[in-house]
Amino acid sequence: MTENNIERAAHAILRTRTAHAGWAKFLIATVRSPDGRTLEREIEDHGEAVCVFAYHRQRKTAILVRQARVPVLFASGEQETLEAIAGVIEGEEPIACARREAREEAQLELDSLEHVFTAWTMPGISTERMHFYLAVYSGEARSEVRGGVASEDEETIAVEIGLAELARMADDGRLADVKTLLALQTLRLRQPHLFET
Repeated sequence: MTENNIERAAHAILRTRTAHAGWAKFLIATVRSPDGRTLEREIEDHGEAVCVFAYHRQRKTAILVRQARVPVLFASGEQETLEAIAGVIEGEEPIACARREAREEAQLELDSLEHVFTAWTMPGISTERMHFYLAVYSGEARSEVRGGVASEDEETIAVEIGLAELARMADDGRLADVKTLLALQTLRLRQPHLFET
């Protein structure tokens, strides 16, 4: 048997119990490992999500949202994050969710969406798979726009930022949200001319 063709015994989930059920569900899974041991693992489950990196081709800008994130506040004391538009899929197709989140978070209508990949965001703890989109928007330059869903106590401020400035922020370590970095770098690889000043 070659090294690339090694047969492996499978893990098996024997049972789960719910530790908490709210916006997200937290489970404790009892797992049998390939060597026969039984162990417990924690699972955060809130379903699939989308990330929308919206950019304007002619102005070479993007729309991101600033918002308060309690886990970030807890871990670092930072009052808000700067992120691509994103949200949890609520019984709809991912592309419909992407359009809805752009309207809710940024008051933005998208001209087109391109699905670029789907990936696990934190496979060590979460079931979340995120669908990443590059999206084109048009229209006049925008001032800051308030968004969010009041019934969910969500407040966002949509801001328009030059792509070249976002690239500098990423290169300098000033853009700290992973989903935003992934989407930005994907656009940089695919359309580098948009980042020229």
